[in-house]
Amino acid sequence: MTDPDAGVPLPFRQAVTALGGAHPRPEVALSPLPAPRRLAPFAHALGAAVVVDGDELADGRFVLLHDPGGDASWQGEFRVVTLARADLDPELATDPLLPEVAWSWLTEALDGRGLAHREANGTVTRAGSSFFGGLGDQPPRAELELRASWTPGDPTEVGAHLLAWCGLLAQCAGLPPETSGPAVTALPRRRGPRPV
Repeated sequence: MTDPDAGVPLPFRQAVTALGGAHPRPEVALSPLPAPRRLAPFAHALGAAVVVDGDELADGRFVLLHDPGGDASWQGEFRVVTLARADLDPELATDPLLPEVAWSWLTEALDGRGLAHREANGTVTRAGSSFFGGLGDQPPRAELELRASWTPGDPTEVGAHLLAWCGLLAQCAGLPPETSGPAVTALPRRRGPRPV
């Protein structure tokens, strides 16, 4: 029988083990996803959903990439690539400061855990939907989407990077932070379950 870890570098195996040992707050459920094949020689992917009282308030994915030869644009051998999505109250989606605030949640989540990182890049997108015709009885809907990538300063701490991102996802869902640090204004929780 072939060893599935044959040819997989030890640092990547250790990083994947660290991800498996990370346990986020109870509202955040992690699950394995198929890893992208073209972004790096080695990749590991997780999906996440924030669920409260049976309602999914936010979802996303966390991908760890590894290139043993390093990547100049990453400034390292590892790269984290993430996506976080959450429904918003439509009035909040019109706030002109929302993109900057949402991006600050990411940097504060990493900094709050004392995690060194570099080359952080990303986008914050807000989208609104109005419904017409047979769907006209549905209320307007707005969504926040934060895509981000960064290079962990210490790849052995990648499990803590996952927990920081899970904290960001919970914050996007409108949940209060778990820590007893300074007060942070949470987004209002969305009004109902995500339409099918």
